[in-house]
Amino acid sequence: MSDQAITETQLEGLELVHRGKVRDVYAVDAERLLFVATDRISAFDRILGSGIPGKGAVLTQTSNFWFGALQDTISNHLLATRASEMPGAAGEAAAELGGRAVLVRKLEVVKIECVVRGYLAGSKVKEYQQTGAIQGVALPAGIELGGQLPEPIFTPTTKAAAGHDQPLTFAELEAEVGAELAARLRETSLAVFRAASALSAERGLLLCDTKFELGLREGELVLADEALTPDSSRYFKADEHQPGRQPVPWDKQLVRDYLQTLPREQLEAPTAPALPDEIVAETARRYREVFRILSGRELDDAVAEAVA
Repeated sequence: MSDQAITETQLEGLELVHRGKVRDVYAVDAERLLFVATDRISAFDRILGSGIPGKGAVLTQTSNFWFGALQDTISNHLLATRASEMPGAAGEAAAELGGRAVLVRKLEVVKIECVVRGYLAGSKVKEYQQTGAIQGVALPAGIELGGQLPEPIFTPTTKAAAGHDQPLTFAELEAEVGAELAARLRETSLAVFRAASALSAERGLLLCDTKFELGLREGELVLADEALTPDSSRYFKADEHQPGRQPVPWDKQLVRDYLQTLPREQLEAPTAPALPDEIVAETARRYREVFRILSGRELDDAVAEAVA
């Protein structure tokens, strides 16, 4: 795989319908989309000035692994993962994109980030320490940093087009989408998280938290976008994990930690900061390692299969 990061795509013969923080989305026809995960990386609601080589392939192949592993728990939006299975311009593009592209169904997207937490980490540590709860979910006293919660909890947020996603209590979610759909989102998200946690633990990774994007197809909730990647999830290695100590990040926390060392004016400058070469290289290594541990495969082998 090339050492050059792909941070933007312009695909001939396909209409670009959305460019997000990481993904470029192209219309294939009225019912199908080509999802391309670029090597862009975002943190603190900004796309950074450096890409992470191979990151898009890790996100795509990790998602593909999970879509397959979880298919008995939830349906997903995938139609094709190999370039040879995709039509016309989509297949030609996918063959050149190094395992970064998949063909998916269009869905009615639920505009809620379905976040599930199994361990105390990240931005919710302070909230728990101050209130004994997370987004209205009461928790027992004495949970340490990095400690496992008694049960996974559902902590949804809004899905903001720009700026910060806003946390929602379950009552606020019910007001936003209705009581029936809110209950289905919670039940489905927790079921998927539990299934993924069990498989991750078997392979030596602890799934701390993640966010799911769900869509509707003929009334059925479907897993969409990405699934349990190092971008959307926080993972700990089981053999490194010690509650009470800051966990070693196997996700993009390394990037966040670096950015927090920068002066505020640099973080807020019109031009987003770039990352040092060593942070880029180590982030790329950790992302690949998460894929290898979960799937039991090397990334280059998965990519070779995808572009065939």
